[in-house]
Amino acid sequence: MSKQTTLDPDYKPSEKEPFMNERQREYFRSKLLAWKEEILKEAKETLVTLQSESENHPDIADRASSETDRAIELRARDRQRKLISKIESAIARIDDGTYGFCEDTGEPISLKRLEARPIATLSLEAQERHERNERVFRDD
Repeated sequence: MSKQTTLDPDYKPSEKEPFMNERQREYFRSKLLAWKEEILKEAKETLVTLQSESENHPDIADRASSETDRAIELRARDRQRKLISKIESAIARIDDGTYGFCEDTGEPISLKRLEARPIATLSLEAQERHERNERVFRDD
């Protein structure tokens, strides 16, 4: 890996610079790492909450409500785990030079799309095509 680039805190990727140059890669790496840290922090807070709420509820309605809350939290944790996996995959793509390029077409994914969804693997057009095909096959 090349030397670490120090980014200006006000830096935003621009269409006027070469696509996925070192600054853009470092920008998206920082964005992905910050997102992952935030998810992990939330997960720790959730775990602490679940542990503190595990006391026995004598009232059956309270217990049922507590179990429902716990199930919702656990589903959310599973979604977070999958999201962390996608973030790590995006960071690996930055490292191997494929980040920012559509898996279907090989074309660059727009900076606007990557800014909104930094784990995107498909261009907007390819994603829409994929979703249309999914709907067609799901209706069968």
